[in-house]
Amino acid sequence: MTELDNPMIKDGVLCENHWQLVPKGHPELPGAANIIVPALLALEHQERIAQRNDIAVWLDSDEPPELIADQLPQYCFIAINFPVFSDGRGYSYARTLRQRFQYCGEVRAIGDVLLEQLFYLHRCGFSAFELREDQNIEEALLRFNDFSEAYQSGGDQLQSVLSKRLQQSN
Repeated sequence: MTELDNPMIKDGVLCENHWQLVPKGHPELPGAANIIVPALLALEHQERIAQRNDIAVWLDSDEPPELIADQLPQYCFIAINFPVFSDGRGYSYARTLRQRFQYCGEVRAIGDVLLEQLFYLHRCGFSAFELREDQNIEEALLRFNDFSEAYQSGGDQLQSVLSKRLQQSN
């Protein structure tokens, strides 16, 4: 069992999570360091955030990346909330950040994140993962290798089976 107080996975490594999530409905931008603020709160306080280097933003499943696209460089990273594991909009949001907006920073999955999702979340462009509390974080590290082949292209640069077949035939 891990000895970390608040474990997460970042870039395939188990590490301590030093960031605090500010809940929706918070009236003001907290003065604390290393905070992840809701997108609408971040938009209300763009000027103050631009003066700091310790704020990340989180998108809920009904808040597409276009909402914060103009401010991406201001944030330490982007977190995408999965209110329930069956809400798949976050997968599309990660792909949009990576492909359309060319975002190269950390994209973190938060909320109802399960072991079974990790391989697919990584393929879509997520690089950090805060798992639901009942999930085994050590087992999670093994889940990134659930499949050796991918049938579709992805944000993880894993070559699809079709691409491999086309290369072999040429």
